[in-house]
Amino acid sequence: MAQQGIAQEYRQIPTVTRAYTTACVLTTAAVELEFITPFQLYFNPELIFRRFQIWRLVTNFLFFGPLGFSFFFNMIFLYRYCRMLEEGSFRGRTADFVFMFLFGGLLMTLFGLFASLFFLGQAFTIMLVYVWCRRNPFIRMNFFGLLNFQAPFLPWVLMGFSLLLGNTIIIDLLGITVGHIYFFLEDVFPNQPGGKKLLATPALLKQMFDVPDEDPNYNPLPEDRPENHQNDRPNNQ
Repeated sequence: MAQQGIAQEYRQIPTVTRAYTTACVLTTAAVELEFITPFQLYFNPELIFRRFQIWRLVTNFLFFGPLGFSFFFNMIFLYRYCRMLEEGSFRGRTADFVFMFLFGGLLMTLFGLFASLFFLGQAFTIMLVYVWCRRNPFIRMNFFGLLNFQAPFLPWVLMGFSLLLGNTIIIDLLGITVGHIYFFLEDVFPNQPGGKKLLATPALLKQMFDVPDEDPNYNPLPEDRPENHQNDRPNNQ
């Protein structure tokens, strides 16, 4: 019964959140079990474009380091804010959510070409946090019971926390930058005088991920009802 409950809870996680967090956990598990090594996953432009190891464009977003505090901290934030976005402002808009993933991933990859960054998963998490916070600016947050602030300050608090742990803040700044670019193009610029929507989700993604709603007024006739066969009667006139 417990296994069935866990499986049911897992299936209730929104599609994109479930797919991404599962991929991150499985990738880390594969590294911990020594099926693969981080050297097969990290972002390396030379190996990608000269040796065609294209998978690195994706795997560098899936590995958050070995099991430990940093990994679980990132997984909690990734799962929480990815799910809240998917069930909130992207509810019923899976294609738009996937497009945000692709747009953010592409920008981070371009920045990574010049910044010598090896893994971009944490930056991607900060991007998700930033977009959610900007779309929910009046929510009060509490960080480990020490700080109280409004949601838009959360990415900066996380960056300060990384600094206290001795980590580089370049990753956090990259996530904040990409998150702000997306938020500005999607939420701010279209509402400015003379502004327009610049980010358009490709039709292919909408066909793949957005199931068209059924017409509630559509009521097909059962096949065995006589109304369906009235035109099949022979004309005796």
